[in-house]
Amino acid sequence: MSAPGVSTPGAFAFSPPKIAHRKMVKRLYDWVLKWSGTRYAVPALAILAVAEASFFPIPPDVLLIAMAFALPRRAFWYAGVCSVASVLGGVGGYAIGRGLMDVLGCRLVALYKGQATFDWLAGSFAKYDFWAVFVAAVTPIPYKIFTITAGAMEMDLGTFVGASALGRPARFFAVALLIYLFGPVVRRFLEKYFNLVATVFVVLLIGGFVLMGTLGKHEEKESEAAPASPYARICGAGEEAAAADPGPAQPGGIEVTSPAP
Repeated sequence: MSAPGVSTPGAFAFSPPKIAHRKMVKRLYDWVLKWSGTRYAVPALAILAVAEASFFPIPPDVLLIAMAFALPRRAFWYAGVCSVASVLGGVGGYAIGRGLMDVLGCRLVALYKGQATFDWLAGSFAKYDFWAVFVAAVTPIPYKIFTITAGAMEMDLGTFVGASALGRPARFFAVALLIYLFGPVVRRFLEKYFNLVATVFVVLLIGGFVLMGTLGKHEEKESEAAPASPYARICGAGEEAAAADPGPAQPGGIEVTSPAP
């Protein structure tokens, strides 16, 4: 499922590569995980699922897994809450792409280094609209980039909601089923090695961001001579160039601009 002229691996560019951004992801991950031990865990899970589908970087699986391990008998209830909230959040992301692309959508795509993903999806939706969203809903691919792109490309809303309503539960209920069946065994392992597992998860999460960003930069270099991409046409080539090259700056982060003639 790839669009002509765009290689699939490089399309999944989703990475703020700077050290400050990596530390931010780690802090957000820790903050999300703390909610699992509070009485507000279920509302927090719903809010996280809504936010992640449109703008937030941390996937709801982090909180879902922690809550399901704590109460395996309620794992499917948590998965249901997560599924419904994620589909609603996906509609929010679609709305951003459909009506707020110039105000907010372009900035979100650029923030997550998702320009190459946007371009790949623009071609994929034209040929595989339902299945492109379904795959995104099931896999760990950043769902927010898919939802925003679907709106920007004016994908049929009914098709979008239908694919999301099938794909998101398939993902979250699979997680719940695994924990329900094998929870005690996995929980004993986590209780013994929790700090190590948490550290490895965060390292992999941040490492994936960095890897996807590197792949995205490689694809951008390959497509420099190609016609304007869908992202450039919608968001403007100037904004795309500005995101890639912020220009010279003086000490203290003050940008240098040339005086008007």
